[in-house]
Amino acid sequence: MVQMTMQVPNDLAERLQPIRYWLPFILELSLVGCKTLATETASEIIRFLSTNPSPQEVLDSHVSERAQVRLRRLLALNEAGLLGEMEQLELDELQQIEHIMIMLKTQIAEQIQQKEQCHSSVTSSLK
Repeated sequence: MVQMTMQVPNDLAERLQPIRYWLPFILELSLVGCKTLATETASEIIRFLSTNPSPQEVLDSHVSERAQVRLRRLLALNEAGLLGEMEQLELDELQQIEHIMIMLKTQIAEQIQQKEQCHSSVTSSLK
């Protein structure tokens, strides 16, 4: 992973400070460059991450029912071979968003597991 340093105005720095842990994922979601209704799903996730959720809240999170219904519709159209060009683009964008979220949740789960193993090792050595 590359560490980056940037200069931002003080007021922006204050707003970014509480969400600094989630900022790489917020930036990555922003850079998907959605040109379809997938923008709504990306925005929904960005709004959620901007609330500075706990790692467990992120693991437990799901997109809204509306977003899930839209995805199921696109998948059904795709399976039936009835997906239009814009719908295919939207499905592709949603897959990119899903991939980012899977990677985020995997990273969080690994960190939690490492902490538990470390805690378990310390507890065992104290006995």
